[in-house]
Amino acid sequence: MANQPHDRLTPGSTSAAASGKRQRLALWLGGAALLMPDAALAIPPGGYSGLQASPTPSPTPTAKPKPRTPAPTSILPASMQPGAPAAPRATATPAPRATATPQTTPHIDAQPTTAPVNPPPVLAPGAHTVTTTTIVPAEQPVQVWTLADAQSLLAVIKTIDTEGLFPGDYKPEVLAAAITAGAGPALDEAASRSFDWLAEDLRDGRTPMDSRIQWFAVDTDIDAHPTHEILERALATHDVAGVLAGLDPTYADYAALKDALAATPRADKARRDMIRINMDRWRWLPRELGQVYLLTNIPEFQLRFNVGGKIIKTYRTVVGKPGRTATPQLAEKVQAVVFNPTWTVPQSIVKGENLGAKLLANPASAARQGYKVTKSESGMITVVQQPGDKNSLGRMKIDMPNPHAIYLHDTPAKALFETPVRAYSHGCIRTQDALKLGMTIAMVRGDMTQDEASELYHSLKYKRVVMKQATPVYLTYTTMGLNVEGQMATFKDIYDRDAPVLTSFRSPRVLHTTQRTSTQEVIVADDPL
Repeated sequence: MANQPHDRLTPGSTSAAASGKRQRLALWLGGAALLMPDAALAIPPGGYSGLQASPTPSPTPTAKPKPRTPAPTSILPASMQPGAPAAPRATATPAPRATATPQTTPHIDAQPTTAPVNPPPVLAPGAHTVTTTTIVPAEQPVQVWTLADAQSLLAVIKTIDTEGLFPGDYKPEVLAAAITAGAGPALDEAASRSFDWLAEDLRDGRTPMDSRIQWFAVDTDIDAHPTHEILERALATHDVAGVLAGLDPTYADYAALKDALAATPRADKARRDMIRINMDRWRWLPRELGQVYLLTNIPEFQLRFNVGGKIIKTYRTVVGKPGRTATPQLAEKVQAVVFNPTWTVPQSIVKGENLGAKLLANPASAARQGYKVTKSESGMITVVQQPGDKNSLGRMKIDMPNPHAIYLHDTPAKALFETPVRAYSHGCIRTQDALKLGMTIAMVRGDMTQDEASELYHSLKYKRVVMKQATPVYLTYTTMGLNVEGQMATFKDIYDRDAPVLTSFRSPRVLHTTQRTSTQEVIVADDPL
């Protein structure tokens, strides 16, 4: 969906010109049709209040004994562990003995071994982090398996390449040998291990956290669907394949990438690698993104407004420059929109670039740029840019509180939206038509009327409007997927974040831990210029 140039409003009086601007603003915000062509928003009879995010409900598990959790590096059957007692088994009618041919030819990219877990590290605090988190191995539940369910699992593993994963990661040869040996503790151990690892990778992604550069978007799927519940559900329903398939991300890009992988010849390894990388990135996010949410793909320089599974509006963006100012990946919530924001200039500029002293020495220049400059008794100079069209945040700030101080905002430098590669900021997301977007959110999520939004804009006064319903916003990073026109496309890897993921794919699978985000430094984006 193409973006039109921003028809920037300017503040005015109650003159005829101002009246005309108000009329144009009313056209922007024209009732239920706002940004909703062909009623794509499907607003319920109750109005905007019906547009609530729809988190994936968590199944209510039946109380069961705590699953057995052997050492995380174990792949041998429990019966083969030194001094291991025989595991208790449920009474069941013996299943017919089955045989299976072990997989002798691994997938071209599969790794035959699983990397051991290093001693649990301690999560290093970022620049503004005040707590530490101990990282421990993920839970490794074990359950009793029938031969039929184990055979179903083996069949899924042998074809898991269709999901962009590698069969060798899930020990098909060990599982096949256990199936041949028949039901018992060895089968329970081998099948549970293979299932646990596969469920983790389908739910959370195969890429270890150390290879997810500046990844701070916490995936909540592990909370909604713990591994032991997924395993219990698969065995209770005897639908191993169906339960695992149900872990796929629901966003359209994932299905499109999966189709692209199926259509790409195995000889085209570079393209298949790119598809795998980006399929895995969708697993790093919650499987369900919500009913109403914002999503921006950093390398594409585009923001999408999604409602009911449809993209109803897109906006061009300017993102962080490569290096320390690169925009991190986040999953946050819009808590408020700020009409006519002020901008407190960071001390790195006030003091470090001597801006404060220059403005104090030239009050006329400060006034022209909209700066209010004060000097405390201690000698500290504070510079605050006042609301207006010259403000570095423009006329709208979409606030999503986070430790990185990243948010979406308007900008006076609108010409940059016409450039093809838009990586100019210090981390924040400059958004084309941010005023329209912010007003829309205020109406949809804050129960604000069109007239109220117009009055706030024209007042030229700072006003932070807290939302009654928070709106999820995802800052993603994909280098291949559907563009805003719905066509499969590739995007320049502006932050060089593909290579670490690809390297991890060519290495043995790393056992999962409780780590949820990158341990890299939290860099505060305090300069929107």
